[in-house]
Formats: sequence, C-alpha cells, structure tokens
Amino acid sequence: MLSCLFLGINFSGTNYTGFFDHLLCADCITFVLVVTLSMAGMGLYHARQRGEPHEQLARIFISFALASVAQAVFFYFIPFLEIAPKAIIISLVLSFFIVCLIRYCFSKLAKTAFIRRRVLVLGAGEKAQIIEQRLRRANDRRGFNLLGFVPMSQIETAIPEDKRRNVNMDRLCEYAQRNHIDEIVIAADQRRGALPMDELYRCRVGGTYVTDVTTFIEKECGKIPLNLLNPSWIIYSRGYKTNDAVIRAFKRLFDVCISIAMLVATLPLTLITTLLIMLESGPRAPIFYSQTRVGLNGEPFQIFKFRSMRVDAESNGAVWARKNDDRVTVVGAFIRKYRIDELPQLLNVLLGDMSFVGPRPERPEFVEKLTEEIPYYGDRHMVKPGLTGWAQICYSYGGSTEDAQEKLQYDLYYIKNFSFLLDTMILIETMEVVLFGKGAR
Repeated sequence: MLSCLFLGINFSGTNYTGFFDHLLCADCITFVLVVTLSMAGMGLYHARQRGEPHEQLARIFISFALASVAQAVFFYFIPFLEIAPKAIIISLVLSFFIVCLIRYCFSKLAKTAFIRRRVLVLGAGEKAQIIEQRLRRANDRRGFNLLGFVPMSQIETAIPEDKRRNVNMDRLCEYAQRNHIDEIVIAADQRRGALPMDELYRCRVGGTYVTDVTTFIEKECGKIPLNLLNPSWIIYSRGYKTNDAVIRAFKRLFDVCISIAMLVATLPLTLITTLLIMLESGPRAPIFYSQTRVGLNGEPFQIFKFRSMRVDAESNGAVWARKNDDRVTVVGAFIRKYRIDELPQLLNVLLGDMSFVGPRPERPEFVEKLTEEIPYYGDRHMVKPGLTGWAQICYSYGGSTEDAQEKLQYDLYYIKNFSFLLDTMILIETMEVVLFGKGAR
C-alpha cells in the first residue's frame, strides 16, 4: 500500500516541510490503514486466496467502496484529521487503479519461473502421493514448481510414471546444482537406510533446503496433516508457545479491552436482535441460549448465544447443525449467517472462558466421540477456544466427523504457530467471513 501512502502525502494538504513529517502525519497513516484493513478484510492478503481475475477485481472494488465509507466517517468525526474530501476521493481513485495494475503485473510474474522455488520430492509412494493430492492444482503451487518425484524403492509406485524422475542418489547434489533445485522434500515411505545422507548433507551446505514432507505441507497448506503426524515431528518442531506467561498476559489484556469496546459498539445491534427475536417467538420465549462447551484443558463452561433455533430444537438430543436446518427460525437464519448470534460470546471472552482467536469450542458429547475417533483431537484444548480461528477462515462449517478432522488440522497449525501477527491476520480476515456469511448453517 505504498502507493496509497504517497498519494495520501501528496493530497493531504499539510504544511509539513520534511518528508518524514509527511510520512508520520496522522492523516496519511489513517488513510493507509483504512484502505489496507479494507483490502485485508476482503481476503486480498490471504496467501491461499483463490479466484478468477474478475473476482479479484470485484474484491478490490468492494474493499475500496468500504474504505470510502470508513474514510468519510473517520475524517468527519475525528477533528484532528484534516484531509479535504476532494483529496480523499482523488487518492482513493488513483490508489484503486494503481493497486489493480500492481496486482495484475504480480499475477503475471507469479506464473513465471522467475520467483518460484524449484522443488524435488524424494519418494513416490503413499506419502509423496499426499503432496500430489493436496497440491494438485496450479493455484496450490503458485509459490513453487514441482519438478517431479524420485522413487526410493521399487515398491513406491503411487505416483504416475510420467511424474517420476530417475536420479542417481550417489550424485544427488550434482543433480540438484545442475537443475537449480531450491528445495528437496523427504517423502519416502521407508527412510531407514534408504536416504543418501551424505548427499543430502552436501545439498544442504550447498544452499538447497531439505524439508520433511509434514513440514512442507504445513508451510504450503497452512495446516498440519494428521495422516503424516507423529510424536517425533512434534517434539523437534519449533513453536508451541502456549505456556509463555508474557504472551498469555498480553493476549488476555487484548481480549478484555477489545471485548469491552465491542460490547459497547454493538449495543444497538444487540437491542435490535433482541427485539426481532421477541417479535418472532413471543415475549415469553427465551432470547438467549446457553450451552455447555469444552474449554481450556478440557474444562467445561457455559457459552452464550442469541437463540436462533426453535425452543424444542434438541428435544431428541444433541445433533450437528445441518445445511438448511429446519430447526432454525427466520430471524435465526439471518443472525447465524452474519454471526450476529455469537455477539453474546463477548461476555465469555470478558469472563475469561474464551479468547477472541482460537479453536471453536465443541460440545462435550461431540468431544468425547471425536477424541475416540480422531488422533490428537484433545490437543486443541491446549489453548482457550475462540470467537474466530484459523479453521474458521480456511474451512467451511463442520457438521461431520470428516469435517471435524479437517478443521483439526488447521487448529493444530494455529496452536503450533501462534503469534500476535497470526491473531491479527485472523481477526482482519474474519471480516470477509462475516460480510459474505461464509460457512454459516
């Protein structure tokens, strides 16, 4: 967003004389932040964001439309921001065209081999096939070119023959240098005695990265594959800062401050939702709904929500919500689509039962079943559950064991790679989920 910054400087109308005074002026910083957050909220900075060129253009247009409204509100109600309306309009229009041009040029550049890593996979069996299955589309390989798979034994035949490469393992380093390979992925089904350790050592000291298949998929897919996960990989992996006292204290402070601010800001929406539920179901019907969920370290707590289903929705026991669920009321369908039903969970955040970002809390009945059927499922309770999470922005609503297993892979990625930067990115991209009603049932 440097283009937005310089445009903001040029049209701000300020009387500063130094470049750095311009650079740090509140007007320009506010302009850039609003546009950047609007684009991030539309998913334009998501590493795995997909879409045709016209869809990308639509996202950029909507983000600038949102930014225009936000800019008008900011510069009208905040007295020390003094950019003239004409300057804002000119800056937004020019920024729109510059952003479109830059993204078009980058999309063309990304399709070339100039900035892509050249990757060779050692293995052509079941583990290597996971790479082929999960990263089969061209959009999934935007950051690298997959040169092929090298069978490590005669029984590794899961990869089609046209994608296999015959490489002399005694000259692997020479092959890597000759073909300008940037990364070698170890995906052999049997490693003991099969890997050319001396050659891999020479490759590594020569500048070629050597990566485990689990780490490679984690990096490229943003999730930890359960079918490749083993305790030794977890033990030697970096991350897992869930017990860092400083990080937990700052995260708790952030949760308290933001939950209070959002409770105040959403009070009108809360009152309107309360009135609509009363009009639909009658004044005697319950407005709020509480339910037992599993939280940090497996401890149960009561979660609060606006009631979006009939009062007798679970008279026959707990079941997952389904698509077009007939138990959902008319008002309930709307507030579920745009996550308004979850506003009372701000109280759970304020009370310390939940955090803003984390795995979504599940019901004890489901947790007990899923823990028996899915390995490592209990690990998602190492952190507080959240209002939103990595799984929520990367995967749709889960209503089955298979969905729960897929979402767990994203939850494990979040727990391993937790940081304030990741939390901030998730919160910003949640805007896209809310605006478009993604994953709601």
